[in-house]
Amino acid sequence: MPYISNTDGERQKMLERIGVHQFSDLIQDIPEKFRLKKDLNLDSPLSEIEITKRIHGLTCNNLCTQSANAFLGAGVYDHYIPAAVDSITSRPEFLTAYTPYQAEVSQGTLQFIYEYQTMICELTGMEIANASMYDGATAAAEAILLAVRKNKLRKALIAGTIHPNFIQVIRAYTEGIGVEIVMIPSKNGTVDLDALKAAVDEQTSCVLLQTPNFFGNLEDGIAVNDIVKTQKKALYIVAADPISLGVIASPAEYGADVVIGEGQALGNSMYFGGPLFGFFAAKMDLARMMPGRIVGATLDTEGKRAYCLTLQAREQHIRREKATSNICSNESLCALAACVYMCLIGKEGLREVAIQSTTKAYYLAKEICSIPGFELAYPNVPFFKEFVVKASVSAEKIIQRLLPSAIYAGVDMAPYGEPNHLMIAVTEKKSKAEMDDLVNMLKEVSHV
Repeated sequence: MPYISNTDGERQKMLERIGVHQFSDLIQDIPEKFRLKKDLNLDSPLSEIEITKRIHGLTCNNLCTQSANAFLGAGVYDHYIPAAVDSITSRPEFLTAYTPYQAEVSQGTLQFIYEYQTMICELTGMEIANASMYDGATAAAEAILLAVRKNKLRKALIAGTIHPNFIQVIRAYTEGIGVEIVMIPSKNGTVDLDALKAAVDEQTSCVLLQTPNFFGNLEDGIAVNDIVKTQKKALYIVAADPISLGVIASPAEYGADVVIGEGQALGNSMYFGGPLFGFFAAKMDLARMMPGRIVGATLDTEGKRAYCLTLQAREQHIRREKATSNICSNESLCALAACVYMCLIGKEGLREVAIQSTTKAYYLAKEICSIPGFELAYPNVPFFKEFVVKASVSAEKIIQRLLPSAIYAGVDMAPYGEPNHLMIAVTEKKSKAEMDDLVNMLKEVSHV
């Protein structure tokens, strides 16, 4: 049966109703060379049992982190997710919830978003947070646009140690609106403070710093703040790993005006790289310029607590040119997972996850660097849960050599200009045996 089960007669009636004689009349503007001239080469129809077996067979081709020893990172991490997270987020009232514009029928959705916002504020030290963004990269781009709206300046300085994908999205967001993007070079794995100091001037709208940065290294957020605040109008934007905030100072403590980041590590699986969600928090005086949704708490006519969307500076509510964001949706289900995760794991649990990830990362880095032909790419620079090693052979060769042993050795840095650099991420899930397996396999590779 066709996907759309209309008869030939029904299709002809529809064509006549819209004033054409045949389907080809509808696609006459499509050049002839792009039109399909033959039937699609589709398989014969399958029964439910047959298609289930087919799909299961395809999924068996995947080597997921549940069955592999994975040290992948670069923005998406394999942290432990309590079983209750998936159990709660899969409840139908959450999984199929309608968009929360109708507050009278969306109190549950609005409440968890409000609680999520509260926890993001506690985590970052900021005063207000939105309901989440598409991902960390779009949150970074929106933060820059917020700065431009705030101070009417159009020069954005970005640390060269930020995630390269963030930079691509930022350029896409700012292209054509007159925002000048200035990249500040890196120096031994962190931003060059002298270069940043030379670049900051009275035209600077904002400075964007990521810490831990793309290489996993910790930046000197205090020193960067001292440079940014030499200009009264410039905003200081910090992109943070939320897990790291369990053990290191919140960005608010070293002067950040806006804190953004990728929130996937909070209760969301790796999912082959998505969906993700970005968190966005700021000082209260920037509230009316923030993008996306913000949920507020109030009292109803009976004096009971109620929740609703507030400060809705979107194009549906105000003039388009005054809108702070045309984004329609937050990543609600992913933000819910983060909310449940933070509630379950608590303050001490988050601290434990961060400590274990860091401790194990340092152990593994030490063991790898004891192998001839391996060394830290950025020695004497503190890192969090991720680090880069320099090898005597290409990272691609290492990765391909270890795959048959069900080990994902890490991320090849060749696309970023360093073919012999391998970036390795370690989370609290890694056992000593798993890390030692990687070390032993790297020893074999080093002798080839």
